Amino acid sequence: MSLKFKIILSVSAWLVAISALHAYLNVNWGSILNDYQPPAKRKINVAYIPVTCQLTCPVTDYISKLSQNGEIFLPRLFQGFPEIKEALISNRMQAAFIVAPLAIALRAQGVPIKVVYLGHRYGSAVVVRKNGPIKTFADLRGHTIAIPSRFSDERLLVFRAMKVWGIKPSEVKMVEMAPPDVAGAMAVGAIDAFVMGEPFPSQAEIGGYGRILFQAREYWPDYMSCILVVQQDLIDRRPEVVQRLVDGIARSGLWLDKGKPEREDAADFVGRFYYNQKPALLRWALTKPLDRVMYAPLAPRKADFDMVRDLMIETGVLNKKINFEDYTDTRFSDGAKTETAWKYEAGMATAK
Repeated sequence: MSLKFKIILSVSAWLVAISALHAYLNVNWGSILNDYQPPAKRKINVAYIPVTCQLTCPVTDYISKLSQNGEIFLPRLFQGFPEIKEALISNRMQAAFIVAPLAIALRAQGVPIKVVYLGHRYGSAVVVRKNGPIKTFADLRGHTIAIPSRFSDERLLVFRAMKVWGIKPSEVKMVEMAPPDVAGAMAVGAIDAFVMGEPFPSQAEIGGYGRILFQAREYWPDYMSCILVVQQDLIDRRPEVVQRLVDGIARSGLWLDKGKPEREDAADFVGRFYYNQKPALLRWALTKPLDRVMYAPLAPRKADFDMVRDLMIETGVLNKKINFEDYTDTRFSDGAKTETAWKYEAGMATAK
């Protein structure tokens, strides 16, 4: 065997080994194989982004993997709501966590989805530069504030505060910005403030460049953040699967609200295995204080959604009235089996 042939053989073997390792570590084989299952046996794809209002998604998945029955759905990480919106429209995602105004807007446009549960309550805040000139909300006149989307609860929160302070929409400049980008934008002075869900307000606090001007509940009692939507065809064909998903999300919320140890556990495995965030950041967002975000009550309530719908019409992002019953299905939250917690604490402790 010549030296040249040996080199070629060695390089080829190395490339095969690297490719195999890459496929093992980075390819979601569970998702690929799931597509070849009979429709009645497929696990559903659930889209989420790395924010605390969607924490019950990875928590439920992690707990399910440690249970005897195995995972109950396939969580799919996205970086923003525009991508999730397109995945829902194309039916690549059978369920997703998105903001409530976006869900209402999509349903008004004829996208066949229904709201079945909430993500959490509170958890959004207006953040300003730590040593900047903004001391009260009135000081935002003439300044720039970043919002995650024109179809977001955070945008509506700003409008509610503007009403209280008598500020006209033209007096504050709102710019849409992906949540991961606000830290850098504020650090270089490109924006004067931002309103986002956790853990981005906590990130500003920890980084020392931002401070919280006010929490969402100050101007919006019972503020609801992200919500869980499901495709109508899945509801029609496999309602028992939707119920199982809602049961898991509901129980995960109850577990998260048990106390600080549970939230610290969640921060650890979600940060490492799902969000690619430092667990210390999630611990801060989930525990300082504990009621910074709450995972109950999460059943969709008509009064909450009617208020969001009316604010959307008032602020120009919805052009017609849509009834609560047209975009929600409350039978799954009504039937959620939340009276007993899963027996997974020991399994989670072992996994850590």
